[in-house]
Amino acid sequence: METTEKTAFEAISVEPFYTGGKTSLADDGCTLATSFGEDVVVTNINTGEEICRIEGDSEILTTLEISPDGQYVVTCSRSLTMRTYRIPSGELVRSARAHDAPVIVMAIDSSSSLVATGGAEGTVKVWDLERGFVTHNLKGHGGVVSALKFYGEQGGSVWRLASGADDCKIRVWDLVSRKCLNVLDSHNSVIRGLSWNADGSILVSGGRDKIVNVWDAHKFKLVRTIPVGESIETAGILSGEGLRIYTGGENGVVKIWNGETSALIAAQAQAAVHNKENERVGVVDILYKTDVLVSVLSDQTFVELDEDLQEVRRIVGFHDQIIDMTYVGEDETKLAVVTNAPDIRIQTVGGIETNVLTGHRDNVISVDRSFDGTWLASSGKDHEARIWHVPTLTCFAVCTGHAGSVGGVALPRLPLEGRPPQFLITGSQDLTIKKWNIAKDGTAKAEYTRKAHEKDINALDVSPNDRLFATASQDRTAKVWDMASGETVGVLRGHKRGVWSIKFNPYEKQIVTGSGDKTVKVWSLNDFSCLRTFEGHTNSVLRTVWTSLGSQIVSSGGDGLIKVWTYASGECAVTLDNHEDKVWSLAVRGSDDGAQMVSGDGEGTITVWKDISDEEKAAKKAAAELQVEQEQQLANYVRSKDWENAILLALTLNQPYKLFCLFRDVLADRQDEDSIMGLAKVDAVLAGLTVEQLELLLKRVRDWNTNARSSVVAQRVMNCILVNHSVDKLSQIPKISTMTDALIPYSERHFNRVDEMYDESYLLDYALNEMDFLDAPQTV
Repeated sequence: METTEKTAFEAISVEPFYTGGKTSLADDGCTLATSFGEDVVVTNINTGEEICRIEGDSEILTTLEISPDGQYVVTCSRSLTMRTYRIPSGELVRSARAHDAPVIVMAIDSSSSLVATGGAEGTVKVWDLERGFVTHNLKGHGGVVSALKFYGEQGGSVWRLASGADDCKIRVWDLVSRKCLNVLDSHNSVIRGLSWNADGSILVSGGRDKIVNVWDAHKFKLVRTIPVGESIETAGILSGEGLRIYTGGENGVVKIWNGETSALIAAQAQAAVHNKENERVGVVDILYKTDVLVSVLSDQTFVELDEDLQEVRRIVGFHDQIIDMTYVGEDETKLAVVTNAPDIRIQTVGGIETNVLTGHRDNVISVDRSFDGTWLASSGKDHEARIWHVPTLTCFAVCTGHAGSVGGVALPRLPLEGRPPQFLITGSQDLTIKKWNIAKDGTAKAEYTRKAHEKDINALDVSPNDRLFATASQDRTAKVWDMASGETVGVLRGHKRGVWSIKFNPYEKQIVTGSGDKTVKVWSLNDFSCLRTFEGHTNSVLRTVWTSLGSQIVSSGGDGLIKVWTYASGECAVTLDNHEDKVWSLAVRGSDDGAQMVSGDGEGTITVWKDISDEEKAAKKAAAELQVEQEQQLANYVRSKDWENAILLALTLNQPYKLFCLFRDVLADRQDEDSIMGLAKVDAVLAGLTVEQLELLLKRVRDWNTNARSSVVAQRVMNCILVNHSVDKLSQIPKISTMTDALIPYSERHFNRVDEMYDESYLLDYALNEMDFLDAPQTV
């Protein structure tokens, strides 16, 4: 089978867009604004497309809000500055100092005309969104303002604002009379959620005191208190008939309550999702628009729910550090992504939608897939390994027996033909390897256990025929083992630091390793000797995989680079750079021999690499053919003295020497005495140049002007340009000031040289004149 060596790739980045903090959803239900440290990212959550990424003011954001019409994003940061941006351009409209303390919460009314901000000093301000001035300055809270909610409609006469704070009080403000209508006092902890019903007669409040209060907004009386059994971070009223209240909090589930009877109507199915500290993930906010209910979780994921609180989809905002990754699914359209968390994310390749595999009790370290991609094995710090059935997202088997973290796991490489995997290999920090026999019912039993290395085992791999397996360790060695007996077949020695990765060549009797000594080594499985060593990474090599039918190796390192090595030549075919952190994970799609591969780094960025080697070679071939044709055309123009077309073509081809020769020959021929360049047509060509062509020509003139031999041509061309083009047009040339700074000193030097030559030319006249004086007859 023939294969094309891979020499060019197109990168598609799936970048994180939410690292925690405030989120906001426009009324269209798809335009989402999220905090990303000090920046704001606006995303279409239906398509996953990034609309714009807005750079902040170098201080962490404290809150943000997108206008309901999706036209503006307003942000506040620790710098005490409030900034308004236009969407989708990301243009900064205005910036102003908002409060004397950080703004904690913000709200925009339904007409997208008013913005309310609540500060840590207890003040609430209302701003005109379009013009940016303060319309109301509301004081009265005795603590940090923690919740805000407008009530009012465009053209209506009633405009109210409810505000809650950590003084446990709710204040209802009449924005028309600028007065506080009432203070509602029934909570005994921070108020986190406020919501009005459609006609403004009911106000709902929820807090960290584990209750939701229903208030009569006309009489300002407490109607009902609903105990919800968890600390509330958000609460609101659903549209439609009846009073239905949604809540979300520390338990990580969304619930809907009957506000008239206090009964629980529905609850989201309990999802035992944990963060990297192995704590249960909580709900930090609920984004509700008509027909759209999105739960925002503390692990930076978004869960879209239907009206029955069934999960529609789950979206990843931030992966944190990506530890390992592999293609799964029969069509290899999904990725199993391991982050520093106990749960495994099954994510669409190049997308943001995900599912979760839950079962490990501590962080997962490694994953491996079966030949057909329907089975996934995982290992973690909980001393366990698990086998998952990917189509159903269920755990099939659990392997328990190691005394330390399980750092490597490997499934069979031969096709399973519809049956579950029959064995699993694991390697642990307890320095042992185990082969597990997996029964049809998912029962796992260790067939053998072997002391394998002197230090932690980092990686495992199984040979293509399932007869061998290999281990890589921090003790600087790799070993090859017999699958049936569990005995050592060979030891691979040569690395100077720990070995991070090991992979069998699927087509040859070879094995590749990557090490902390910054090298990639290929070994023979016949005599276990080192066949080749590839050097080029500037940091540890963390992952290695084979591609191009085993003729090339892809490696990723702590230097953030991915390199593709050609085994036959021993050279690096291409270096790929799209990461800013260590590239811990690397996977090649097997169904098309690596026409696509993915990489993940320590900052949570996933890059999908598409092989475009054939397209690149075709483009280079076409460009070379075009170059030959154009050079022949140029020669024809010169031969026929068609200077006008010759100069334009030489400028297009970016051939400085040929262009110089053309100008030199025209000046030498000098057919038009009144022409600057010696030919009126050439003057006309230079007068008609575009800004881009002028930039290219001036760069050539700058270079010619540095040499006395070519300075005459340079000065003539520069003179023609200055005579025929206005200052306004020349100022449009990028970095024109830099080019001018380079032209002026050499021009002055050439002028001084010519001036000196001119002065020296009179020495001969003077000498001859003196000689005539000496020869004159003397008179007495």
